[in-house]
Amino acid sequence: MSAPNSSERKACWDSRDLLWKCLDDNGDRAESCLKFQGEFESNCPAQWVKYFSKRRDYLQYKAKMETEGFKPAEGPKQPS
Repeated sequence: MSAPNSSERKACWDSRDLLWKCLDDNGDRAESCLKFQGEFESNCPAQWVKYFSKRRDYLQYKAKMETEGFKPAEGPKQPS
């Protein structure tokens, strides 16, 4: 597999952005964005699809931690 050229990279990034916007607008319901998901997968190398999917999850987690903060699990109670 050769590296994507400039126009292929732009097509990939544009497809990713459209998919992410669709997911944001539809509360992360993937079934609402199947058209965009298909375009994203066809315009991007498989390794990039995997990377961008993990990246989106990470960015959402990071935003949640910044707004809500970290709440540790309570864990088992110690006997008194």
